[in-house]
Formats: sequence, C-alpha cells, structure tokens
Amino acid sequence: MIEAVGVTAMRGGAEILRGVSLRADRGEVLAVIGPTGAGKTTLLRILDLLDPPDGGRVLFDGVDVTEDEGARSAARRRMAMVFQKPTIFNLSVEKNVAYGLSMRGITGAAARDRVRGALRDVGLAGYEDRRPSSLSGGEGQRVALARALVTEPELLLLDEATANLDPRTAEKIEELIEGAVLRKIAVVMATHDLDQARRLADRVAVLMGGSLVALGSPQEIFEAPGSEEVARFVRRRSGW
Repeated sequence: MIEAVGVTAMRGGAEILRGVSLRADRGEVLAVIGPTGAGKTTLLRILDLLDPPDGGRVLFDGVDVTEDEGARSAARRRMAMVFQKPTIFNLSVEKNVAYGLSMRGITGAAARDRVRGALRDVGLAGYEDRRPSSLSGGEGQRVALARALVTEPELLLLDEATANLDPRTAEKIEELIEGAVLRKIAVVMATHDLDQARRLADRVAVLMGGSLVALGSPQEIFEAPGSEEVARFVRRRSGW
C-alpha cells in the first residue's frame, strides 16, 4: 500500500531521517515509536506526500509517487492524515467534516449523509452546527478524525492522535482505528504511548536519531528487542 524506500530528510542542514525503509499494507496498523525528535512526524508527512523526501522513494500501491506530481495528487486523494494538533477551520462542524468531500466533488445531500454518518461514528451526532470555539480538545480531535474518515481513505496516517486526551476519548479513537482496520484501511500511527502500540499494532517500527533501528511484531519489539538500545528505550518508556 504505502512504502518508503531509503528515505532521507534534511531540515535546516540537519539529517532528520537516514535511509528509512518500511511499508504498511491494507488492513494493518504500523505503529511508529521512538523518542522525541526521532523523526516520526517528518516520516508521516513524507508518507502523506505533504513533504518530498530529500533522498529515496515513496511508493503508493506500487507506483512511485516521489516526483510525479500527477501520481502524487491521485494518491493523496486516497489517503488522509490527522495531526496531533489538527487545524479546525472557523466553520461549523458539518462544514469542517465536509471539506475533504467538497475537494473530491461530493456535495449536497450525499455529502450531508456521509458527514452525519462520520459524526455519529466518532460520537458527535448532533454537533453539525457547533463552532470550533465551543469544542473541547477531545471533541476537536474527533472532528478531525471524522473529516479524515468521511473521505473513505485507503491509507490513514495518525500523528499522536490520542495525545493529551482523556482516557474515555482515547479509547473511542482506538475503537475507530480498529474499525478502520476491519475495513481494510492501512493505518500508520506515530505514538509515544507504547501500551497503545502493543494493543493496536500489527507491526512496530522504532526510530532513533532518524534511523530505523527495529521493525517487527509487538512481541518482538517489546518482549525480545534485538538490541540493547531498543530494550532500554521500551523499558524506560514503559516503566518496566
């Protein structure tokens, strides 16, 4: 579905990603973990085709979309990303969620039906006319997730989507992620919550200093890490 091949990224003269290669397939959750500054958000932005890599390639459904603008545009219409601090436009909740549909030419009754269904799915039925200023942080995050899911993406990228949320809201979002996987959506999620990675992920990628230092099942990463560096990180973050 989505694949990074030897991806490098430079920011301000510093190498943020160093030859990262990984892939996520349909119906799979790939969790990306690592310390702050490891390059997780940079990697997700490259996979979302928001930023081009400085080296290497990105393939979507087997097609190289690194430089071909037409292929990139076509691929972006088949994916969606939710940021840790999503931008909620100064519009009604309904218009916020419908934004991606309008960009795809879906308007009118068809758009309204899909928006209401998406809001119902994220537990915000009846919020259509609410304004962003009236939403809590958790509600705003769920609006952003509804805006992503309403487009029926084939690839969903999540950058710390449950960070700083109350446990009940975080649990609701995890349920939505599990539902996306059942619909054969590929999910790539960056998270600082290692317990969340253990619960949700089919595979876990560990980034440190911009390099991919481990890639495997949750059992392999958390119970039998292949290096002392990874073992120290998961022990420290998990409090083990």
